[in-house]
Amino acid sequence: MERNINMTMETLIGNIPKYVFPKLAFDDIAVLALLGLGSTAWLLNGKLWNKSDPYNYLWFERPQQTQVKAKESNAETRDTAKKLAETKKDIIILWGSQSGTAESFAERLRRDLRQRFGINALCADLSDFDPQTIEALPSSKVAIFLLSTYGEGNPSDNSVDFCDWLKTASISLANLRYIAFGLGNSNYKFYNRVVDSVVQKLDEVGAESLLPVGRADDAQGNTEEDFCAWKEKVFKMLCQRLNLSEKNPEYEPTINIQPVASGNIFYGVPIMQSHARQYISSIQALPVKQSRELYANGDRRCLHIEIDLSMHQELKYKTGDHLGIWPINPENEISQLLEILGLTATKDEPISISALDSSMKLKVPTQTTVDALFRHYLEICAPVSRETIHSLAQFAPTETAREHTRQLGDSSSVYATLQTHSYITINRLLRLAGGESEVWNIPLSYLIEVLPAMTPRYYSISSSSVVQPRQAAITVSVSTRSLSNNATEVVPGLATNYLLALKQSLNPVEAEGHPQGLTYSLDGPQNVLAQGKVHVHIRRSTFKLPIAASHPIIMVAAGTGIAPFRGFLQERMRLELAGREVGKMYLFFGCRNRNEDFLYRDEIETFQATLGNTLTVVTAFSREEKVVKTSRMYIQDRIKERMLEIGALLGNADTHFYVCGAASMARDVSKVIGQHLSDANGLDGDQITEWFERQKKVKAVARRCLGLKIPEAWIIGCVDVHSCLVARY
Repeated sequence: MERNINMTMETLIGNIPKYVFPKLAFDDIAVLALLGLGSTAWLLNGKLWNKSDPYNYLWFERPQQTQVKAKESNAETRDTAKKLAETKKDIIILWGSQSGTAESFAERLRRDLRQRFGINALCADLSDFDPQTIEALPSSKVAIFLLSTYGEGNPSDNSVDFCDWLKTASISLANLRYIAFGLGNSNYKFYNRVVDSVVQKLDEVGAESLLPVGRADDAQGNTEEDFCAWKEKVFKMLCQRLNLSEKNPEYEPTINIQPVASGNIFYGVPIMQSHARQYISSIQALPVKQSRELYANGDRRCLHIEIDLSMHQELKYKTGDHLGIWPINPENEISQLLEILGLTATKDEPISISALDSSMKLKVPTQTTVDALFRHYLEICAPVSRETIHSLAQFAPTETAREHTRQLGDSSSVYATLQTHSYITINRLLRLAGGESEVWNIPLSYLIEVLPAMTPRYYSISSSSVVQPRQAAITVSVSTRSLSNNATEVVPGLATNYLLALKQSLNPVEAEGHPQGLTYSLDGPQNVLAQGKVHVHIRRSTFKLPIAASHPIIMVAAGTGIAPFRGFLQERMRLELAGREVGKMYLFFGCRNRNEDFLYRDEIETFQATLGNTLTVVTAFSREEKVVKTSRMYIQDRIKERMLEIGALLGNADTHFYVCGAASMARDVSKVIGQHLSDANGLDGDQITEWFERQKKVKAVARRCLGLKIPEAWIIGCVDVHSCLVARY
């Protein structure tokens, strides 16, 4: 009976298709099965496959929201008055830094106060504290501000909150005693605007300035000397007010270094300072998919590099963003520095690094090795300051070496002459002062304190995220600067020459050897960069196309300033091919010679052919063309020639105007436009400035400026301004 029932059930189940689908053929059943699979896949979308990017929200999150979360999670550490009381310190040094210079100056000031006067000061990132807590500082404390300005008077990323709060706050700071120093560049219109604005507001609300504001001007290369001169004034004033006496400045370490047997060792994977994390993606080792030379003429070379992002789906860029490249120090500088310090034998032994002052932040990771420090974490190729040279005398191995370093450190003129004749790194300085065979017994803690931390070099992404979303391109001008009084001595750019060596390793058939004879450990720490990878991250930018493709744009570029505009044109051409309405575009591009350094010439010709009258390309070749018989043709001259049509387009409220190139070029372009506004509309100087400010507020004017002497090159305009077009080296 049971067997019969089972047979009946099997028969019924087996005949279900006959009853349910009595007339369906095999093809019909197959289609239904596919539909079922498709429905299942749709239901599982976002659960088992095509999961959403867990980091995607970062690209839309307001930086202020991130800062609020940080404040809520760590509120007890964000009160300046409370922190000074807890640490029993009377001076707080607050820094706002974009490229790291103001930060390093603040740390040097803190160190000198301790070693020369026995004063323990607190050195702090402005973004680490709530701005309003400065109201609670008692008159017994002193606040020292070191503030950088970049672009057209813009504060550094980490000082935006403080400047915004101070600008609008209705407060009284009658108890606040302060000193201020600004870092800027007089090539820019609003030289040291940040420190001047902060000082003006502090004075308005009753704060007491203990010294006239100090200013450094990088336009003349005087930032270091300006800082040293101001610092001596600070010390003199503090001695008078606090009745201090200066002691013999002997080195006192601020960090402790101990050998360790094992642990989580940092062998060179980059670390990002906390105040910058909210603006960037994670740092990843990504493969170089393509690296080719756009031109190579004598000592001038330019690379086009494409980075493959497909290994990390969370890495996404938008057209106009920046790519941060983490360089590696060259092999010869590393090995020679290890040798002259007597550290070659112990370079791979793990060490632990800790701050002796709990309020001090380490700029290098722990645990690590000496080799990793010199190869990846410290900029051993950076020029050595005169002040550092002076302090090195205490570690000199011979009296001759001591006298040599003292002479260089004591005389600004001797030091300036040396800079024009010799490329002075820490390794080269020690060999110059003490000879090739003398070993210097310099504490590793001292080197960590005085050498700059390794920082990324930023490049505008020269591709469109719409056209190639998983591949980011950059345009790199290889830097090899000859010294003014010694043409045979070359200062090789750190990141650009590293990228050139990487390009040569990926194209061994074409490789002719590095022009400067430099070699690098291209496989990276523990081979994480093997097979042509680099450590990179993406940084958000405000240098963007208008949201509406129909809005007209005017692009002005010189040299590698063409990089972001290549991405703009790629994107607009794709939209044109997709049937979208695309607004009128002008591209003004300047270089030396059409057959030498006309970057992306073939692509630009393709853009022109595809976009037709929508795109007008105007070129200026300074070594071929002349305005008059004795004057070279520059891009601002071409703009002047077409000022009537450009002026008419600027009259359109939807037009966006972009400038990307050297600061001097951007300034000259602004003068041409200002002259037109004066001639055509009768505007005076103040009204022209008002016009530019108004255009920037509606994001109609955006300018990027670059230069080898400026650590991260600056973007000017666009309401929120962020740094980085090309790397410093």
